[in-house]
Amino acid sequence: MSTIAVTDASFETDVLNADKPVLVDFWADWCGPCKMIGPALEEISEELAEKVTIAKMDIMANTDIPGQIGVKSIPLMVLFKDGKPVAQKLGAAPKSALKGWLEGEL
Repeated sequence: MSTIAVTDASFETDVLNADKPVLVDFWADWCGPCKMIGPALEEISEELAEKVTIAKMDIMANTDIPGQIGVKSIPLMVLFKDGKPVAQKLGAAPKSALKGWLEGEL
């Protein structure tokens, strides 16, 4: 399964009420490091599809949820389990590092 786009309106349904963990990548189109990790997150979403959903939220188009969570720098990845944030990773990293971190948190 590829990544899904979430919005302020769909966040509760797609993330908080999800039946498995959801990694939300907070990003923006102008963010170079965000664009660098995009392809890696797509690949990881396919490889770990049974264990986690990877979602992307554009902070420029959706300001409510990032504001509530306190997103100050991007890319910021926040892992939600049972509707609660349980881990986060700030900044770009190679695919192997991102996948290793995520697998360690699941």
